[in-house]
Amino acid sequence: MNKPLRRVSVFCLVLVLALMGWVTWIQGARASAYRDDPHNPRVAIDKYGAPLGNILVGGEPVTGSAATSSTLKYKRTYKDGPLYAPVTGFSSQIFGSNQLESLYGGLLDGSDSRLRNPADALTRTRAKGGDVATTIDPKVQKAGYQALAGKKGAAVAMDPATGRILGLVSTPSYDPGKFAGSSAADQKAWQKMSGDPDDPEVNRALRQPLPPGSTFKLVVAAAALENGLYSSVDEPTDSPDPYTLPHTRTTLKNENAAAPCKNATLRTALQYSCNTVFAKMAVDLGKDKVRAQAEKFGFNNDKVDTPVRAAKSVYPSDMDQAQTALSGIGQFDDQATPLQMAMVASAIAGGGELKAPQLVDKLTDGGGNTVQENSPRTYGRAMSARTAEQLRSAMRTVVEQGTGANAKIDGLTVGGKTGTAQHGVDNSGTPYAWFVSYAEDGAGHQVAVAVMVEDSDAARGEVSGNGLAAPVARAMMKAALG
Repeated sequence: MNKPLRRVSVFCLVLVLALMGWVTWIQGARASAYRDDPHNPRVAIDKYGAPLGNILVGGEPVTGSAATSSTLKYKRTYKDGPLYAPVTGFSSQIFGSNQLESLYGGLLDGSDSRLRNPADALTRTRAKGGDVATTIDPKVQKAGYQALAGKKGAAVAMDPATGRILGLVSTPSYDPGKFAGSSAADQKAWQKMSGDPDDPEVNRALRQPLPPGSTFKLVVAAAALENGLYSSVDEPTDSPDPYTLPHTRTTLKNENAAAPCKNATLRTALQYSCNTVFAKMAVDLGKDKVRAQAEKFGFNNDKVDTPVRAAKSVYPSDMDQAQTALSGIGQFDDQATPLQMAMVASAIAGGGELKAPQLVDKLTDGGGNTVQENSPRTYGRAMSARTAEQLRSAMRTVVEQGTGANAKIDGLTVGGKTGTAQHGVDNSGTPYAWFVSYAEDGAGHQVAVAVMVEDSDAARGEVSGNGLAAPVARAMMKAALG
């Protein structure tokens, strides 16, 4: 073989080896990436080639599958879609999926390796989709949804003993079934939802942190008792009224000028929601101690998973004393989701131990066999049992004699804390109305609830946690225990 021909042969051999290497790389190392790429049409064809497994509430499916005439043989359907959208999320042939539909997509469509058996491997068929059983109590969910009707807001109900989420409501909501397919009507429904200025697709219960207002005073009260600033909720505090913010000429006053807030006890200060007491208390404790207490409740944790990940609730660190004072009343840069404030109420109701919030009870395969069961997990100890008992007592005073009267329920012991959070330039926006509460029956069963009303038809001066948010909490607590 002459030299030029040998060079051509070697070059061709190199090309063949390179091609073989590339094919091996594509079909081996990169196979899963291409197989799972959402732009690969085979992914959608496989996913919607058979009925999906279901998401269950109270043991009953709130999802389903319907046959179509397209190459995507089945599309997702939803029972009471707007009611359960904050729980299920959506699964769309065009627009993908989110929340439980996304997190457990492999289980629901049968591609999860835990569902496979040797026969499936031999026949190269996909297993029947499994089911996701949630912790939601349909009575609690419906009560919260109906009570929030016409309002922009959210509510979360938890079982303090287990961390099980009994209700997860966000309004306004949307119907995920309207854009589950691939028709022009589905695309139009998606565009309508995406363009809605009220953002119905936002899960306000988990994903929209807002200033918690006076409900944050529970965190400051816990910090004061835990750090020995005050020995009980009935010890007088060192609290002037009005209170001048440190190193400023700004005077902080109370909403109710007639309230007995000067040197008030923690019980009285919570009962009348005294801004002056908790602003001064936050300064006396210092931002680091308040932040440490807030973090025991879950603040500043960006990995609170239900398993749907919640947005981080924030207690700021870079503050001067005046800003620390404002943070003590749930203003300045404090941010909390309704889930976070439900965790605060849950820890207080649960004797100081905070259970991790849990939305999914168990996973099953297509035959109903358990694949995974979720047991209660402890998030951490937020406070001592004595501090928790003291705060429960003070919260009962808020409902029985103070600003939370609309949460009273005959036959149940109820404690709560109202909140009205200012926002906007010079506090010009309609305030956010909050209510954080717990209830227990004579048998020791409990529920903790947090409600936030972001916007309503009420006039600005009529917005209050007791007026707007407490009735929602009352409805959910009554449904859970009544």
